[in-house]
Amino acid sequence: MKKFRKVLDGLTTSSPVNAGGSPACGSAAGTPTAAPTPRELDIQETLMSEHFQICKTVRHGFPYQPTALTFDPVQKILAIGSRSGGVRILGRPGVDCFCQHESGAAVLQLQFLINEGALVTACADDTLHLWNLRQRRPAILHSLKFNRERITFCHLPFQSKWLYVGTERGNTHIVNVESFILSGYVIMWNKAIELSTKTHPGPIVHLSDSPKDEGKLLIGFESGTIVMWDLRSKRADFRIYYDEAIHSVSWHHEGRQFMCSHSDGSLSMWNLRNTAKPFQVTFPHGKSQRDGRKESCKPILKVEYKTCRNSESFVIFSGGLSYDKAGRRPTLTIMHGKAITVLEMDHPIVEFLVLCETPYLNEVQEPYAAVVLLEKDLIVVDLTQSSFPIFENPYPMDIHESPVTCTAYFADCPPDIIPVLYSIGAKHKKTGYSHKEWPVSGGTWTVGSQSYPEIIITGHADGSIKFWDATAITLQMLYKLKTSKVFEKPKGSETARGAELVEEDPYAVQMVSWCPQSRIFCVVGISAHIILYCFSRHDSNTAITSLEVRLQCEVEDVISPSDTENAVCLMDAGGHSPQPPSPRGNTPDGARDGARDSIPCLKVKDRVIRMPPGYQAELVVQLLWVDGEPPQQITSLDLNSAYGLLALGNCNGLVVVDYLQKTIILCMTTLELYGSADPFQRLTRSPRKNRQSTSEFCMRGLSNFYSDSKKRIRTSYQSLTELSDNQVSLDQERSKSPTSDHVNGHCTSPTSQACPPGRPRVPGGPEGPRLARRGPGRPPFRKAQSAACMEVSLPVSFLTEESRENSFSRSRSSSVSSIDRDTKEAVTTLHFAESYGRRSDVLPAPCLWVGTSLGLVLIVPMSIPTDEQERMEEPVTIAPTSTVLMLKGSVLRFSFLDCTGGLIHSPHEAWRDTHAPDDPERPRRRRLVNFSPCFSQEAGGDGHLAVVCSERQAKVFFMPSQACLYVHNITESSFVLRADVVAISNISNSVCLACFCANGHIMILSLPSLRPLLDVHYLPLTDMRIARTFCFTNGGQALYLSSPTEIQRITYSQEMCDNLQEMLGELFTPTDTPEAQNRGFLKGFFGGNTQTFDREELFGEAAAGKASRSLAQHIPGQGSVEGVRAAAGGAVGELARARIALDERGQRLGELEERTALMMASAETFSKHAHELMLKCKDKKWYQF
Repeated sequence: MKKFRKVLDGLTTSSPVNAGGSPACGSAAGTPTAAPTPRELDIQETLMSEHFQICKTVRHGFPYQPTALTFDPVQKILAIGSRSGGVRILGRPGVDCFCQHESGAAVLQLQFLINEGALVTACADDTLHLWNLRQRRPAILHSLKFNRERITFCHLPFQSKWLYVGTERGNTHIVNVESFILSGYVIMWNKAIELSTKTHPGPIVHLSDSPKDEGKLLIGFESGTIVMWDLRSKRADFRIYYDEAIHSVSWHHEGRQFMCSHSDGSLSMWNLRNTAKPFQVTFPHGKSQRDGRKESCKPILKVEYKTCRNSESFVIFSGGLSYDKAGRRPTLTIMHGKAITVLEMDHPIVEFLVLCETPYLNEVQEPYAAVVLLEKDLIVVDLTQSSFPIFENPYPMDIHESPVTCTAYFADCPPDIIPVLYSIGAKHKKTGYSHKEWPVSGGTWTVGSQSYPEIIITGHADGSIKFWDATAITLQMLYKLKTSKVFEKPKGSETARGAELVEEDPYAVQMVSWCPQSRIFCVVGISAHIILYCFSRHDSNTAITSLEVRLQCEVEDVISPSDTENAVCLMDAGGHSPQPPSPRGNTPDGARDGARDSIPCLKVKDRVIRMPPGYQAELVVQLLWVDGEPPQQITSLDLNSAYGLLALGNCNGLVVVDYLQKTIILCMTTLELYGSADPFQRLTRSPRKNRQSTSEFCMRGLSNFYSDSKKRIRTSYQSLTELSDNQVSLDQERSKSPTSDHVNGHCTSPTSQACPPGRPRVPGGPEGPRLARRGPGRPPFRKAQSAACMEVSLPVSFLTEESRENSFSRSRSSSVSSIDRDTKEAVTTLHFAESYGRRSDVLPAPCLWVGTSLGLVLIVPMSIPTDEQERMEEPVTIAPTSTVLMLKGSVLRFSFLDCTGGLIHSPHEAWRDTHAPDDPERPRRRRLVNFSPCFSQEAGGDGHLAVVCSERQAKVFFMPSQACLYVHNITESSFVLRADVVAISNISNSVCLACFCANGHIMILSLPSLRPLLDVHYLPLTDMRIARTFCFTNGGQALYLSSPTEIQRITYSQEMCDNLQEMLGELFTPTDTPEAQNRGFLKGFFGGNTQTFDREELFGEAAAGKASRSLAQHIPGQGSVEGVRAAAGGAVGELARARIALDERGQRLGELEERTALMMASAETFSKHAHELMLKCKDKKWYQF
């Protein structure tokens, strides 16, 4: 506990530099500024460094770029491998674990040690790994690196500890999975094939032991060669040479025949009695042509041959369609007897498995489900019903249904909001699913003791919004909202005009703002529009109000810093009179059909429409085209339900909307907001011949558009895989300007300045044809730039030294010439709060804090009627003051603390259902709630603290004196991407500033002293996707989009890291292995019984010897010791083992005591008999015996 005493001043005589500027020693953390004060301020900070630790918690979504799939039929858990080296293990809802190989090599194959709590992974770097799943966080126990051969296929028989490994050279090696040591037993390819064969059989594509005899190994080579190898005699029983390449092999459970899938789309059936030729060859999707030949078909990549006890066998395969049917989607074919069912998939099939009732291969399989892993989805088909319905997936696998463009995270929400959203969303769920339970039901999971309501909101490229229940590290979709329903769809003649205005994804969500208490929701779209939603449990028939805003800076201003750039102007001049409110602009149709001026990008429905229960659109605000130029993207947004106001900003200026009266009450450029207090010298430029359109100014936000002459934006979802190929090296990134707004070559800062002037765009230039195709007034809207899929590539032909320098944002330091500073000042952040607009204010009043891309902060006081009736009739007045504060870098975040260091929450309105039936006894009146103590007359004079964070710096001001109490330079070589003031709920008065920097560092600063509490290099590299979606929330949690399809949640709280083991699910549950069926006397007598053999006797070191050391290298896993402890269950397991050992010792002592008692009883009996014999013979003479 540390006391911070800070001096506050009335500052009637202080200089502006001391009041708001940076101190000379600003590099020191939490440096206080010296100022006289009439009193002292005591704030006890409780947060220390030991309260923070960075740790990953859980990953949600579909595994990105999946490659492999496996299933444990006893434990009933599923594992999915990915191209990036990740492994997702899924069980019942709540059991979801993510593992990552450090090498990052793609996972080729997965093999469960069935009912053993272990998993073997084979990676593309020719390494085998053994994972221990008997702990909540799986760890690698052993690794085996092959040095001279490449792994192509692995097979682990049920209840065996010997793993068969096939290689690219055609050899088969055997690994002991307990010790992960290579056996000396090797099946060489030249021994497997006949000596007369002149060609290499190719890589091994299949390995399996015979269901009839475990001592027989079936080896399939890619060229079409099949060998049955006798492991005992070390020779081949038979060899099959087929003309077509083999992709997979599947056994009949009796072990007398097997089926192969081939590259020509055929299936061949082989009988072990006659292997000279297949006894059946079928082309399931190949029709006979006129000449008698089958039409060519695509390869059948995999086939599964499963038998049923009471019905025909199942033959399930993927692929095999004819080539002439172009455009057909990928299919999974199910052949059940004579019936053939073709299931079309939305995405290519990566792998599929058939789930059976028994783990024994020599028993009737009884398949009940088929798990199909697609490139972008996971589905499970119910095989027990003739219609083959799919199961409803309980996992959040559809996060990427449309590319994610923005995220928001809310912890400790009102407890009633989740049930309400779920009840509304449940009415719109799809039907037709199987009525059976989800078959992947392994593991155990219970809700932790520290669970509280959490909601994650994702915005998507198609304009949809998804609300997710994220309570207790789970994720379940609650409600889906489609913003596109607000707008008209182009019809007939409007199609061409609509195509010119917007392209492909005009409804893409750029940012969201949500008030959980009042349930007011606001969406910002990429077409410069804002939609305001109100929540209602009842449907309604309403007309949507549309407001159109003409916002453009008419003067091209050049900004040059004054001599005292770090100074702050604190003149209390008279308030700038705002412009009169501009109502909705009703533009005549003729103006719309003529020059593109004063028209929006989208057309709002102008009729009464029926809105279902849930979020219902009330108001749409759209920025208009001006003089043939499209509106600039919206860069900042804030709403306040208590005030009934909505504020938005972009590079042109600021707009404030009264959504209760549905009017615009302020529309001003940034320059007009300053008035006479502008700290910069803004000079007009001389007129140019070819005036550049304002669409060339690129705002650093979600919709970051680069100049077409130097950059082109790849926006297709398929190009995501190339994101890592065009990253700029770290060394090049470090050599850039400290205020460069780019990460790995991507512009990521939300306030980037306009594109550099460079060469003018002329029709004869290199980009002339592209510009001509777009048209003079066509907006630079491409496909929605989702946070998941944004890549910027620089054409090689244009990468001159000049263009390379100009393609990145210039430094905003004073050393840059004003001639090179052709920029516009963007509004980067907004915040409504009860604060002090002027130094002379005694009581707080409603204010709007405005932060700009030049590091300036403006405070705009407002006058709002307090009476409900007056509020709906009287206008809200806004009078911008000359109060200006300054920081380094663009402003990112505002927050406010009371005089004790507690967080001041913004006032809000309690939710009321405006469309509910009227109740005379309970009239629907506005009920305002305010958590701030500064509303009372007693506390009003105490003032409060304002926390302001920018890309480079954080400052704490005391209001109303505007004295800078603390300043901390967060970073010099990078810049802050995201900053949030959050509360650690488990500690009183626990408010801190959390920052995520472009160099991958996560930093935590105490408040108000700005002491560094944590600085961790969490991410080795940052890219645009992470930069766009990273966000902090209360309770020590954060999230970001780790891949285009996955959300990664992390915690920076030490307490949550300590309790994480209790929150995670158990992957392994002790379960008895089912017993093998009794095959009966007659079946065994006639040769149907399975033969078993001792693999240890064949593959052990005593019989097979040691393998060559140069062939493979054994690497002990970091989790070896940890895995053994976790297998016993940590400390509880240690106590349990000690108790068991004590019981065993007591049992042995008891047995010893019993044996001792028996010996004593026997000795007493012997003594008694001896005494009786002595007495009997005592008086007898010797001759009497």
